[in-house]
Amino acid sequence: MRARNVAVVMGGTSTERDVSLRSGKAVSQGLADAGYAVTPVVLDADAVDGIPEAVDAVFIALHGGYGENGGIQADLDARGLPYTGSGAAASSLAMDKAATKRVLAAAGIPTAAYELLPPGVVGTSLALPVVVKPPCDGSSVGVGLVRRRGEWEAALEEARRVDPQGRALVETYIPGREWTVGILIDEALPVVEIRAPGGWYGFDAKYTAGKTQYVFPDGPDDRALADRCRRLALESFRAAGCRGMGRVDFRVTPAGEPFVLEINTVPGFTATSLLPKAASRRGIAFPDLCAAILEAARCG
Repeated sequence: MRARNVAVVMGGTSTERDVSLRSGKAVSQGLADAGYAVTPVVLDADAVDGIPEAVDAVFIALHGGYGENGGIQADLDARGLPYTGSGAAASSLAMDKAATKRVLAAAGIPTAAYELLPPGVVGTSLALPVVVKPPCDGSSVGVGLVRRRGEWEAALEEARRVDPQGRALVETYIPGREWTVGILIDEALPVVEIRAPGGWYGFDAKYTAGKTQYVFPDGPDDRALADRCRRLALESFRAAGCRGMGRVDFRVTPAGEPFVLEINTVPGFTATSLLPKAASRRGIAFPDLCAAILEAARCG
């Protein structure tokens, strides 16, 4: 499609509202620089009532909750408004980390061992260290690394505090390197390696400029592994039924074995975000990245 009048949706009610506002501001400027007429729309409720009727398409920069669980996608489908990224069903699946892991495992894609703890269950059969996280949230909100038994209770409580149903996802911690692969339409972009302070890529490390180092693995031993991760990223994206844009996160063991952690269907567009970094490495300027994502917008 060739859109001219575009609404960029941001904000929302999730724990990722502030990050979404930053992404939405950057996307609005990028699309304006690419020649589009842009209407920024800040949502304060889980509804699309504030989106003008006279737009050709919607760029979703709404992280977490309604923006990624299929809610806004279903509402835009009902209005017949094309939108960026994955459809309602794939968005709902990818937002649910446990459901995503089941799909990945069925497709033969390696992922860390896990348990989904319902409310009231306070123990895990997984050996430490483990990562504890809300099963349906992003931006590392509520995520904790448990190395010792004394850290377990607080991490479990924090993950459950964030999850509306009071659940927690517990994963075996995979030692090694943190890699991520951005997806743009049908292409896996260059791998970005994340070198966070202390080896833990939490919320502050993600969104504090200069706190984390980002590099592009290019050593002789890394090239084949990077190609493998890019293939696995596309396989994961397709297995989940995703489209348009996204990011697939990995841990890579010291022995060079990659494990898919999760799929992000509405990746960040802030100054520290990973998809724009990968696109830049590929030679795609930020306005062109935003335009390419927008031009793939559709319903359904």
